[in-house]
Amino acid sequence: MTSVQVTLDNWFVRNVYKLKTSARIIFGIIWAIDGSLKFIPGLAENLVDMIKQVTQGQPSWLKPWFDYWSANVSSNPQFYVTMTGIGELALAFALVLGLLRKVTYTFGFFLSLFIWSVPEGFGGPYGPGSTDIGTGIVYALVFVFLLLINATFGPSRYSLDYAIERRWKWWRRVAEVKSA
Repeated sequence: MTSVQVTLDNWFVRNVYKLKTSARIIFGIIWAIDGSLKFIPGLAENLVDMIKQVTQGQPSWLKPWFDYWSANVSSNPQFYVTMTGIGELALAFALVLGLLRKVTYTFGFFLSLFIWSVPEGFGGPYGPGSTDIGTGIVYALVFVFLLLINATFGPSRYSLDYAIERRWKWWRRVAEVKSA
């Protein structure tokens, strides 16, 4: 091993808490931008068409899934867009502050899968010229990795959860993956 590699390895070890906090905060900022974009005028009016568009080229066995969401969303598209935007902004807020991390990461995982499966159409259509599986599944995996990092390295000193846990020990059961 070279001295440069040892120095770099040591830097990562020394800064692991700052690095995992930075990753969480940057991901939160990305969600804040994404959530704020949900409030751009005209999105709700186009949501049903977006869902219908992603159904093109999908396998026939997924048709009932998209028909279900098209019918539900068409009844009140503004509600779905607003609730998704609020959910994304709440997620961003919790990520940036480090609040309820276990709950936040779990909610983010399921919200990402929902976004991937409905408006992103599972990243489809799958066929000639398809080059992307969508971002929602990648976001879901990032949330899994954040959960794993939290379980591996324990409480984050740079989070609101850490401050709350120092005052109320029971908060760890809510906020941490491993509460020992």
